Amino acid sequence: MNPVPSIPPNLDPADPMPQPPSEPDAADCCGEGCVRCVHDVYEEALERYEAALAAWHARHP
Repeated sequence: MNPVPSIPPNLDPADPMPQPPSEPDAADCCGEGCVRCVHDVYEEALERYEAALAAWHARHP
């Protein structure tokens, strides 16, 4: 009898690999020096993504 193949960790629907945030288009920034520019928001999302990805890799060596 053949053993049931295990699901690779990157295909585990209970713990999917984090996806990077979408980079804003140049047209998304108005260029008026907003306190929270879309590029600032993107950088913050990118930092959260990188932390989540590192944690995911720690769970799935």
